[in-house]
Amino acid sequence: MHALNWQKSTYSPDGSNCVHVAATPTGAIHLRESDEPDVILVTTRPGLRELIRSLKAHPSPRTT
Repeated sequence: MHALNWQKSTYSPDGSNCVHVAATPTGAIHLRESDEPDVILVTTRPGLRELIRSLKAHPSPRTT
């Protein structure tokens, strides 16, 4: 497996609580959070699209 080229999501403005995304040539999408970089979610483009659609439709309340 080749090294992943991680990019910070444009929706993660500061250095903490960032979501990082990396794509592979096979089309797999890898997601990780800056707090736990060893935990990686692997999905497909349609799977990521559905996750984003679901999160937008049912946002969780933010805590301060």
